[in-house]
Amino acid sequence: MEILIPLLNEQGDIIGHEEKLEVHKKGLLHLAFSVLVYNKNGEMLLQKRAEGKYHSASLWTNTTCGHPNPDESIKEAAHRRLFEEMGFNCELQHVFTFQYTAHFNNGLTENEIDFVFEGKYDGLVNPDPEEASDFKWVSLIAVKDDIKKSPENYTVWFQEIMKRL
Repeated sequence: MEILIPLLNEQGDIIGHEEKLEVHKKGLLHLAFSVLVYNKNGEMLLQKRAEGKYHSASLWTNTTCGHPNPDESIKEAAHRRLFEEMGFNCELQHVFTFQYTAHFNNGLTENEIDFVFEGKYDGLVNPDPEEASDFKWVSLIAVKDDIKKSPENYTVWFQEIMKRL
């Protein structure tokens, strides 16, 4: 199935759409989102990316992330992927936006403007095993400490997000 994602110019305007894998092969600037969900204890929900992911497989990362489909708002996409990946939904608020570029050993490149959303949730988490192989609730201090000790266990974009929190 072909998945189209939004391409951006340097000002962040959508200038078209292209197939997701091609975007990452070519390193084209594109639109993305990341979601951080916290429980009542202030712990962040992390997921371990499934082994079959096209890059950053088996690494710990934020609650969910992805790209909007054509004619879908970034917030709608964040809600959709939260439910698809982790099996629940909650209110989300945009907290900040950043741009980063990362090159991977398999020849793919992330070149994204990433909108970061936060939400609160205390219910059942039911991840799709095709998306996430594990999950855990972790304090902000603990995850920041672990990233310092073992950055290789975390996705690049999650490390960039954590620098900004």
